[in-house]
Amino acid sequence: MTESTSTQSTQAGEAWTVEKPTALLVLADGTVLEGKGFGATGAVEAEVCFNTAITGYEEILTDPSYAGQIVTFTFPHIGNIGTNDEDMEDLTPARRAGAVGAIFKADITDPSNYRAAGHLDTWLKSRGIVALSGIDTRALTAYIREHGVPNAVIAHDPNGNFDVEALKTRAKAWGGLVGLDLAKEVTSGQSSTWCETPWRWNEGYGEHEVLDTDIHIVALDFGVKRNILRLLAGLGAKVTVLPATASADDVLALNPDGIFLSNGPGDPEATGDYAVPTIKKLLETGIPMFGICLGHQMLALALGAKTVKMHQGHHGANHPVKDHTTGKVEIVSMNHGFAVDSKSLPKGVTETHVSLFDGSNCGLAVDGKPVFSVQHHPEASPGPQDSHYLFRRFINLIREKRGEPALAER
Repeated sequence: MTESTSTQSTQAGEAWTVEKPTALLVLADGTVLEGKGFGATGAVEAEVCFNTAITGYEEILTDPSYAGQIVTFTFPHIGNIGTNDEDMEDLTPARRAGAVGAIFKADITDPSNYRAAGHLDTWLKSRGIVALSGIDTRALTAYIREHGVPNAVIAHDPNGNFDVEALKTRAKAWGGLVGLDLAKEVTSGQSSTWCETPWRWNEGYGEHEVLDTDIHIVALDFGVKRNILRLLAGLGAKVTVLPATASADDVLALNPDGIFLSNGPGDPEATGDYAVPTIKKLLETGIPMFGICLGHQMLALALGAKTVKMHQGHHGANHPVKDHTTGKVEIVSMNHGFAVDSKSLPKGVTETHVSLFDGSNCGLAVDGKPVFSVQHHPEASPGPQDSHYLFRRFINLIREKRGEPALAER
């Protein structure tokens, strides 16, 4: 087909119009999926994953943990509540950290929500996200479940002009996420103080007035999400954010009461080249430490465990996880393509959480020390709030070390 449209005849003599595809998803195995383009134009290589959440597409696409990935949404209607500046999760939106591509089943509609400030298509363009609609996203999800997350190129040209063979070559040649350090690309890159507290209905975000007596938490930013920092500030903590490459001396110079290791994208072993030695030194201090996602994986590496690339990863807001410390099953938000190998956990490190989907490790704690981490996202943006208690658990470890009474559990 060389024109933008062509006319074909049915058996009854009627005609219909076939639109020329304006977007392609080209997998490394040569599979080509055609659709309608939205968002930014051009082509980009990335890993294709799927997310099963039915809400929170803006938070998902701005989560720095999705750097180097194309997100396939299994929920068919994406974009109908528009976008706004409140729902972004990357710390520095000007750097546009997050997913590089997005795949939808249905076309983006005009927004219909009282909080909407803009159209998703316009927002995608502003962030440089290439998007495609009009394919069976659940069939693509089934493909990923069977074959694993594929490397691919997503391309958008409003005129529908593509060099398919060149795109196949690009997709096949891209090396994937293994061995890739992306934390340096998404970290804020500077020291800053965080004061914003969680969002309240029809009120927006609050602000914590920092006091000299506040618990002081230093967060190492490997791609931190805003809602993590909000929940810490909402519990009365002063939070100082340092870039991913900060040294142990940089952290300790701030005299922290607690140390937080953030989420982030890429291969934990690659980021661990510079982060793991830092974490090892910080572990020697006895300062309470809490890690999430990539922070969890690198803490495990620092303790002597190993990480592995997962077949399809976990991405969604409905994953069941069991907390062995309480015996409770929680529904949690997840976003990771690597995991800690539970069989490699050394003596003195206990597995605290486990996925009830596949038995993979979702948490650890160091015996006798105020150090723990989880693979899932307890800040749940988007997602359920079952695991918000973990932030209180961290604060209470700090309060115990300072000789202060614990916060009440909720």
